[in-house]
Amino acid sequence: MEYNTQLPRLEIPEYGRNIQIMIDHCCTIQDRDERNRCAKAIIQIMGQLNPHLRDVADFTHKLWDHLFIISKFRLDVDSPYPRPSAETFATKPDRVPYPTGPIRYRHYGRTIERIIAIAKGYKDGDEKKELTRLIANHMKKSYVNWNKDSVTDDIIITQLKEMSKGDLVLDETAVLASANDLRVPKTSQTNNGNNNNNNKHRHQHNNKHKHKNKHHNNRKHS
Repeated sequence: MEYNTQLPRLEIPEYGRNIQIMIDHCCTIQDRDERNRCAKAIIQIMGQLNPHLRDVADFTHKLWDHLFIISKFRLDVDSPYPRPSAETFATKPDRVPYPTGPIRYRHYGRTIERIIAIAKGYKDGDEKKELTRLIANHMKKSYVNWNKDSVTDDIIITQLKEMSKGDLVLDETAVLASANDLRVPKTSQTNNGNNNNNNKHRHQHNNKHKHKNKHHNNRKHS
């Protein structure tokens, strides 16, 4: 008996060992035309293993790339796409820099700091005023969703002014959206609660109906 641990490692385990065996056999075919037909047949089988991805852009291109990867780039066939090389997949991607440094207000997050920095570059005018108001509303939304408490507009306006170093200033009489309008609705929890209640009532109704039928049958037989 052979165990998988004793067999050669699969290049792409998602396709299974049968696909690996087919591709290994395809590499041994001497006639090029027959080898091309074999490769196209394997591509069709590989596509059938993932029917939900047929509508994905470049899906067939990915299958051909996987075909060459599984063959360890030994397969010499005519591909409708540029043939990949081992070096292409051996190259490591560039390291993505992770933002460092403290966040002044954690409930606003670092993204709002970036938005404020961009907004500061706008020229003074109606566009900048409207952008400032939208940023303030977003800050208020983040505040109430994080702290679960209401917050006055003057606090948001003051903190926006502080974070922008006095560049984004709203009039103290400005009215932001209400906290209730900004809170994220708990629709999922409400729906789950309603579903649980409906299931409970349905279960009680079914039990009552079964009990009634059982009592009726007993009286009938007696």
